[in-house]
Amino acid sequence: MDNYFKYLNIGSIEERWGFYITTVGYSKIDPNKNYPNEEHPPNHTLTWNKGRILNDYYMIFVSKGEGIFESALTIPSEIKAGTCFFLYPDVWHRYKPNIKSGWEEYWIGFNGYYANQLMNEGFFNSQNPFINVGLNNDLLVLLRNLIETVSNAYTGYPQLMAGKTLQILGLVNAISLHQEYDNDPLGKLIQKAKFLLQESLEEPVDMEKLAREIPMGYSSFRKTFKKITGESPNQYHLNLRLNRAKDLLNTTALNINEIAYQTGFESVFYFSKLFKKKNGISPKFYRTVSEN
Repeated sequence: MDNYFKYLNIGSIEERWGFYITTVGYSKIDPNKNYPNEEHPPNHTLTWNKGRILNDYYMIFVSKGEGIFESALTIPSEIKAGTCFFLYPDVWHRYKPNIKSGWEEYWIGFNGYYANQLMNEGFFNSQNPFINVGLNNDLLVLLRNLIETVSNAYTGYPQLMAGKTLQILGLVNAISLHQEYDNDPLGKLIQKAKFLLQESLEEPVDMEKLAREIPMGYSSFRKTFKKITGESPNQYHLNLRLNRAKDLLNTTALNINEIAYQTGFESVFYFSKLFKKKNGISPKFYRTVSEN
């Protein structure tokens, strides 16, 4: 996924809606690179020496790497992959990835009178703004879908974004209350594998290498993965890519070749063959039917 961010203009309709999004984005910071690596508006400039104060609520999810966070309400705290942390209006803060590891981050800025109510009802804690969500596949899908909604600017998308963000906050809160796989070490490892596969829709995955990264023995990984998901790792990943292709056919004007490339298929012929096998119709015909 390429780096992306957008800051949104807020009008009276968004304010009357009660919950609106001010910015969304994704950024990959490689090891030994400056942070931030993109130029943001002056009122969002972040340097470690000065820190900053913002006017809105933010949720940041670190999906890879590690770093450090500090605010006027918290001591310096280590951030690891799988951590969400929140920023609060008018609270000084600073954070950055570890120079040796870098990190990948997703963020959402939001505000409004309903946002104020939600964030001050005890669901989230400004003095302990960290939630270990783990490498949660559902959260990653929602965050990517939110960014896609913004980048495509569908009709009425500010309200769609508000709904999707509330869904994300609901999921994060639910995870904090009921940690999935807390007593299931193998389940945790397979959850991590599902997350890594979801992040690799643009390219084939070496499953033996993935098993080592988790880490698990390859044979045990394949058996446990199928037991939990009902599919082999390769089939699971293939279905993720084909489902992503359906989304691109429905929501973009990319041609079939471009969609095949963006979902990691080496040839449009192979892509079309697998798509038809799964869905019963070719990608071209699927798009035609969807448009009617």
